Amino acid sequence: MLNPLFMVYTKLLLMAIFWGGTFIAARIAAQEVGPFSGAFLRFAIASIFLLFALLRVEKKFPPVSKTQWLPLIFLGLTGVFAYNVLFFKGLKLIEAGRASVIIANNPIFIALFSALIFREHLGLQKILGILLSVGGALIVITKGDFASLGQSGISIGDLYIFGCVASWVAYSLMGKTAMKSFSPLTSVTYSTLIGTLALLIPALCEGMAYNAFAYSGKAWLSLFFLGICGTFLGFVWYYEGIQQIGPTKAGLFINFVPISAILMAAVILKENLTYSLLIGLVLVSTGVYLTNRK
Repeated sequence: MLNPLFMVYTKLLLMAIFWGGTFIAARIAAQEVGPFSGAFLRFAIASIFLLFALLRVEKKFPPVSKTQWLPLIFLGLTGVFAYNVLFFKGLKLIEAGRASVIIANNPIFIALFSALIFREHLGLQKILGILLSVGGALIVITKGDFASLGQSGISIGDLYIFGCVASWVAYSLMGKTAMKSFSPLTSVTYSTLIGTLALLIPALCEGMAYNAFAYSGKAWLSLFFLGICGTFLGFVWYYEGIQQIGPTKAGLFINFVPISAILMAAVILKENLTYSLLIGLVLVSTGVYLTNRK
């Protein structure tokens, strides 16, 4: 029989690989599938599995009071609707590895805004981590040439991915309120359902009902990977890890996400491994580690 702790760490490592794989899958799907359609199909698939998982764990659908609906709607509109529409838009324009390093700054901005809004303490170590991580992101965006930032500015694809970061920060900060009332699985399932419903009309207006028949097998495979591996299994295994080994140890595995994304992008999408990308990755990963280290 396998050691339970070994299984937890294996699932967390697979979670990081799956989340890294979402950048490759979205990059492939985005070339054929519209952003609203891609986001809707990803979460429609994930919702089916999440509902079954919620019933298995909770034995019922936890009731929601009138006051609890507002934070759940906010979670659905930020973490599901806005994040994923911007995710598909961004990955149609920029490389998967580049996007993964920018999004790796999520914990940095969560820590920064937690300090501003919730008055959480920012020590010297966290401040150093923030500076390293932001510096690493700038190296990736400018490809090591900081002067180019003043000349050409940030690309529209980069701005979409920064929009993902802003959406996830809002989702995470509101999640602190929502999870006082619900388990993480309940919050994720309900917010996913809300976000999916919100995506339905824009996806239909985008022509999803007609275009879906023209998607290639590669696009559909990418969408199912995003829904099952990147969303359902990734979230469930992450929260299992939090419950069994704590948020600090489980959270460290997120550092592997950009690493796995860059390696898979190089192998599958034939993206170049530039020095600026690798240096930026090291700085961002170090910054995230320092910011979240107790």
